[in-house]
Amino acid sequence: MGDGLRHPADLVAWRRWHESRHAVRFAVRSARARLRPRGPELVELHVPAEGADLLVAVEATHASFAGAVVAPLAHLPADRTAVVAPAGWTPPDGYDGHRRSTVSLDRLAGLVSPRAVLAAGHYTPIGEAAFALSEARGLPFLVSQHGALTPHAPPLPRAAHLLAWTEADAGFWTTGRHDIDVTVTGSQLLWNAGLATAAEAAPPTGGAPGPLTYLGQGHAAEVSRARLARAALSTCREHGAVYRPHPSERDVTSRAVLRAFDRAGVRVVTDGPPLVELVAPVVSVFSTGVLEAAARGRDAWVDFPRPPAWLGEFWERYGMHPLGDSPTPAPARPEVEPARRVAQAVVEAAS
Repeated sequence: MGDGLRHPADLVAWRRWHESRHAVRFAVRSARARLRPRGPELVELHVPAEGADLLVAVEATHASFAGAVVAPLAHLPADRTAVVAPAGWTPPDGYDGHRRSTVSLDRLAGLVSPRAVLAAGHYTPIGEAAFALSEARGLPFLVSQHGALTPHAPPLPRAAHLLAWTEADAGFWTTGRHDIDVTVTGSQLLWNAGLATAAEAAPPTGGAPGPLTYLGQGHAAEVSRARLARAALSTCREHGAVYRPHPSERDVTSRAVLRAFDRAGVRVVTDGPPLVELVAPVVSVFSTGVLEAAARGRDAWVDFPRPPAWLGEFWERYGMHPLGDSPTPAPARPEVEPARRVAQAVVEAAS
């Protein structure tokens, strides 16, 4: 199970670490904030006509958050469910008739009266506001796991109800904590990936799946960017792989690394098909994309020279196989769709 999180209960310490891993970006933001002070963050609040006793916090529009907190909306009673989300968020079917208003995030507590709150955590501004509301009123705060867990994952809020992918993840995330309730729901992200069978994902007759594709993680904070770049370059050269940057690899340093890859003879692919449509075998360091590919029946591996102990534990916890071994097996598929199970837990918490 490993030793758990580096910061098991201290959100301030976690934020300090996170900022230290993105020091330049944080310094630029801080300077801009001093020069042009901003008012309270504006978000969108979607409320049904008769009010709501359930609140879902959509902290970001990434695919992982969609699986964790947006997909359950289809299984929640829309006439009881309010949603707070970033500006420009598009509500799913059943919620497009809700009253939509742009509000200051610091006014959230005065605009909704839920009996239970669902979020992916309390480390983003929206998640923090949703948790503050729940804590002030003594409401159940349910945290839906949105990604694979490293020791540097943010801590869980006080007295939260964790909706975890697996028993192993629940044990890892709650190590040293005795105030957390746990329900294992499975991962909607991986459930969705598994909807495409190996046969459906196969290339057309006579076609080839394409070269090994390295899923870049140059944005990751858990490992130094220099080590990630060296590992990617080594693997791509040795195995003739192409490099597919993560969407977040857009900053100045990332662009410089990609140019260096190109000069070193490694093909950088920025215009390929969406990851869900990629039929090539994949390799990465610890990307959830490895599990998604395995769930679709595609060949997938992990690779990193001299991996630190936590990374080896991570590979073992998720059943990821190193390059040169047999492909990573598809993750276990729960009997009940995870999004439905998450919604059930929210409704039960509010009753």
